[in-house]
Amino acid sequence: MARRRKGRPVSGVLLLNKSSGMTSNDALQQAKRLFYVAKAGHTGSLDPLATGVLPLCFGEATKFSQFLLDADKRYRTTYRLGAFTTTGDVDGELLEQVSAAHITREQILAALEVFRGDIEQVPPMYSALKHNGEPLYKLARQGIEIDRPARPVTIYSIELLDFRAGEQAEVDLDIHCSKGTYIRSIAEDLGKALGCGAHVAVLHRSEAGPFKEDATVTLDELREERGEGLAEVLDHHLLPTDSPVQALPAMALEDTSAYYFRLGNPVMDPQVYRIGDEGDMVRVFAENGDFLGIGVLDDEGRVAPKRLVVQPAEQ
Repeated sequence: MARRRKGRPVSGVLLLNKSSGMTSNDALQQAKRLFYVAKAGHTGSLDPLATGVLPLCFGEATKFSQFLLDADKRYRTTYRLGAFTTTGDVDGELLEQVSAAHITREQILAALEVFRGDIEQVPPMYSALKHNGEPLYKLARQGIEIDRPARPVTIYSIELLDFRAGEQAEVDLDIHCSKGTYIRSIAEDLGKALGCGAHVAVLHRSEAGPFKEDATVTLDELREERGEGLAEVLDHHLLPTDSPVQALPAMALEDTSAYYFRLGNPVMDPQVYRIGDEGDMVRVFAENGDFLGIGVLDDEGRVAPKRLVVQPAEQ
């Protein structure tokens, strides 16, 4: 017999502003306790060093976390020139330090050109990617280096915000990129291009998919708001369950069709031909506004369930 989950059957998305010094899982577990939810998951790790937008999915929203894992991201970062570290960031051990006093703003601007658009990037050893089932960072800690094939990523924009010259010059950048982009790898590659090394000193995620930092809340703010009260006082921070897929078109089914759709059956609906083409995904709602899940359109005018959510009355 399956053990019943401890916590409330709450569904929705929390936009957390993660603080530096904690792992994404630490942040998730603390938020889970504050909201006293039965089920929760994050949507892609931020390094302990990093701060910023970390969407957390509660309850039925966890079924759509992959959409946020696959979403584009935006970062503000500071690269420190003149130093190589084991991890590509300030948390790693210093390997070598050289003067970056000769580096100019013009050299930075010229070097950044090669990072725009579709590029190939070698993932860092200190990453969660796996080799034969073992995370690379665990191998790196043992002094083991594995060949990592370059992977395609897209840098939609990389803009110089500020440059501070000196022995350890600093570069502030705004980077809008595709999923799977390692900001630390850009730092190391930029350092190689400049001939002086570089690593990440500061990293802040300002956007994750459709979510921006101005809508986030910190753990400290949540703790203060809850105080000694019940977890329910925090629920107003949760975005709707369909928030991770809000970019998909929506359709509402009449009651009979909604009933069969909930049971996992494809249903006919004249809206299908107006909304999209065969294979397109849509958000499906009941007439009363209940979110039923994600459906896929076919060429026969039907929408078939792809991922269904459990309605609150059934939990």
